[in-house]
Amino acid sequence: MLKVGELAARAHLTVRTLHHYDSIGLLRPSARSDAGYRLYNRQDVARLQQIQALRGFGMALSDIGKYLDSPEASALKIVERQLSTLERQIAQAAHMHELLLQLRQQLAEGEEPDLSTWLTTLEQMTMYEKHFTKDELEQLPLYRDPGLQAEWKRMVGQAQQLMDTGVAPSAPEAKAFALRWLERLEHDSGGNHAFMLRLTSMVARHPQAAEHEFGLTPALMDYVRTAIGELKFDVWAKYLAPDVIERMRRHHAARGGEWVALGERVHDAIRRRVAPSLPEAKELARQWGELFLDMVGPTPEATEQFRRANKCEPILRMGSGISDEVLDFLRKVHEAR
Repeated sequence: MLKVGELAARAHLTVRTLHHYDSIGLLRPSARSDAGYRLYNRQDVARLQQIQALRGFGMALSDIGKYLDSPEASALKIVERQLSTLERQIAQAAHMHELLLQLRQQLAEGEEPDLSTWLTTLEQMTMYEKHFTKDELEQLPLYRDPGLQAEWKRMVGQAQQLMDTGVAPSAPEAKAFALRWLERLEHDSGGNHAFMLRLTSMVARHPQAAEHEFGLTPALMDYVRTAIGELKFDVWAKYLAPDVIERMRRHHAARGGEWVALGERVHDAIRRRVAPSLPEAKELARQWGELFLDMVGPTPEATEQFRRANKCEPILRMGSGISDEVLDFLRKVHEAR
């Protein structure tokens, strides 16, 4: 058994920290010496490892205690989560290592790296962190699992091959690929609609880092986005008149990207629990209504058919970030007027 000072030294903690863990019931020593010193056995050390791992994931001490004392607690799950996090960090470090090797070679040869090289390196260091909190990153499968990142690179390679061989975005092969893209986005964002929007926004705002991370160029992203649009237009055509579909195509080409930014702001308002009666909520609803009007047009029939299509066809909402929570928020804003 280890005395408190010995355990503190081995765990790179202070004795005071272990005393605190004892006082709050988080880690009580299994025994005490005749002189009253705290003594820790193997089970105590294993629990301390789990405590420190959960702290590293950003969990509060009060929550750690509740979790470890619950039936769901599992040393295996915690170690697996640590491994997943470490694998992601290794993959990110490998990317950064490659970038820095390129920079070093240019500098060693007396070259001055151009602005885009420096920006790519900078973006690579902070791309995810600019769009997600630490806790959110722990919930994002794409960020945690290097295997998923590798799968996205393969997906991007398939899209590049379609584009390079001249397959039109409206071709069956391109639309079949677009469906696989949407299904993977749904899966690798954990089904979180806000995360889907932020991933899309992240790629758009950091094109050089996204190209280095996944091989996804702006031109390729446009190709995929167009193929997704063609896939969904086929479904909408079963409900909407040809003139409405044509209007939607023009909207998609000219203003489709505005939905991502607006959707992000609505999700943020929901996260912050902005009351539907507040001016901020009303302005978001006004912008949503204006964008919807530009897309579908002013006729009540087109609006009703559009809503019916979205209700009956799940594919139309895949990857859009428009969840039931968003629609409920907008409905409450209209009711509060």
